[in-house]
Amino acid sequence: MPKIKLTKGELKKQRDNLHQYNRYLPTLQLKKQQLQIEILRQRMLIEEKKFAERMKHSDSLSWAGLLSDDTIDIKVYIKPIGVKTYSKNIAGVDVPIFESVEFTPAEYDLFAAPLWVDGAIDALRVIVTLREEIKVLEKGTTILRRELRTTSQRVNLFEKVKIPESEEAVRRIKIFIGDQMTNAVGRSKIAKKKIEAALLEGTHV
Repeated sequence: MPKIKLTKGELKKQRDNLHQYNRYLPTLQLKKQQLQIEILRQRMLIEEKKFAERMKHSDSLSWAGLLSDDTIDIKVYIKPIGVKTYSKNIAGVDVPIFESVEFTPAEYDLFAAPLWVDGAIDALRVIVTLREEIKVLEKGTTILRRELRTTSQRVNLFEKVKIPESEEAVRRIKIFIGDQMTNAVGRSKIAKKKIEAALLEGTHV
């Protein structure tokens, strides 16, 4: 515990600090709880998206062999050219939210291309979109976890260090000032008795 001055000024300072800590701590605790809930929600959402991606990928295996047909190269049409996101403030921190994926327009000779091409492009774009959404969710979760770690450290600092230190400082200063006042009263009584004794002696002279 840092050294403190045993004065009334320091007592006021420590009481003010204690009041501030006790007022701010519930806000931090609430933020910590909100972050924990949001991280849990994001993790569940990631698992849902991963499950959906696995199902779509499994479905694609039934016709994946058709992709060996080199009549048309569909890779260019399923490669993302941009991922749209926006920021949302969650418990005081900005988190990216997935919006959509942009792809190169599928422009090819409809007469030369096999009939399955349109369906294959659409199905593979769904898989790619899910993967990009998972990336955004994981990035958001990383940001939330970092903020939770910082917030938890602050909560611990207030609960285990700052508040106990201020409480102990207030207790020590109050004891010291109380002792000083008791001693002062004692000295005052002694001085009063000496004065009274001196006055009594003077009347007998």
